[in-house]
Amino acid sequence: MIEIRNLKKEYETVTPLKDVSVTIHDGDVISVIGPSGTGKSTFIRCINMLEKPTSGQIIVDGEEITARGTDIKKVRQKMGMVFQSFNLFGHLTVIENLMLAPMDILKKTRQEAYDRGMELLKRVGLAEKALSYPDELSGGQKQRVAIARTLAMDPDVILLDEPTSALDPTMVSEVQAVIRDLSKSGKTMLIVTHEMNFARAISNRVFYMDEGGIYEEGTPDEIFDSPKKELTRRFIKGLKVFEAVIDRRDYDFIGFGAALDSYLLKNDVAPAQKYRIRLAIEELVQQILLPVYEQPLKQSYEQPLKQPDNQPLNQPFIFEQPFIRVNVEYSPGDAACLIDVRYKGAPFDIHDTGNDLSLAVLKSIVKDMEYRFHEEDDEPNHVRIWIRQ
Repeated sequence: MIEIRNLKKEYETVTPLKDVSVTIHDGDVISVIGPSGTGKSTFIRCINMLEKPTSGQIIVDGEEITARGTDIKKVRQKMGMVFQSFNLFGHLTVIENLMLAPMDILKKTRQEAYDRGMELLKRVGLAEKALSYPDELSGGQKQRVAIARTLAMDPDVILLDEPTSALDPTMVSEVQAVIRDLSKSGKTMLIVTHEMNFARAISNRVFYMDEGGIYEEGTPDEIFDSPKKELTRRFIKGLKVFEAVIDRRDYDFIGFGAALDSYLLKNDVAPAQKYRIRLAIEELVQQILLPVYEQPLKQSYEQPLKQPDNQPLNQPFIFEQPFIRVNVEYSPGDAACLIDVRYKGAPFDIHDTGNDLSLAVLKSIVKDMEYRFHEEDDEPNHVRIWIRQ
């Protein structure tokens, strides 16, 4: 079992890991996913101390390997690492690459190391390449040899850092087949990967990394079918997101429109869909929401104005300046578009607007539209609009 407590790793200009705490159980097969630059590789390199954590603890089978004086070489005997770039010794044959560490570190005899090496080469389908040199192999074959070399040390934990990212697409499946077979062996595995279908197929747990740590974790079904958090959902669905915050009455809507057009062009949105997206935002934000902020209310949300009979005035907003957060989420795969708008103030359902014309225009271009109020949120009013295709 591996316990990670308050792990932090910072460099001079960036802190990829801010505060990571998680327990990895024996036999877990964990896929580590997330956008580039979110600390995935740093995370697994810290686990076997190829990267020294800035602070925090890593405890492997009850032993704190981050403690001063720990024998790192001994720790790494329990953990095998498979890199993106294979790291085979070019001057050694394939079988010699597999024999070297077991003879040097585990003190196996040459015959023992050879027999085990050949057994592993058969397992990865490369027994006939035993006497070849690395530069005589394809990228997929090199990675399979690298996996066999890791297994030659019989580690308890196997860490794989994007093992297929450097491969030609035609070679990815052969390496994935070896890893898929290995995932059934009962060994603990952590795999950094961008291959979502592969991650789903082999894992019992998935870590989605973002914002300096494990942003969300769960089973493959939970992460890939029903992610609970917004950034996970966007990543899994491959959504392209445009965001803007309208926080004053003289907001630059010309600049807003230009930025939105650039986003739509970049994502190759069809002209008719582009028109509906722009029209929906104009009607919702400029024609329905912004005029309501013109109400001359001066008191705070916690102390609304009262009528003589002590009932709240029928005025929906109390902020002198608007605060409207607009998110456009577009999925290139199926051309689906969701416009997510959140705004501050007392409850105001856009269906209750007095602007019947703008509401009718909205209804004519959307597939569905919903309003909810979440009092605990900073922007409690929440409108979601699904644009008709």
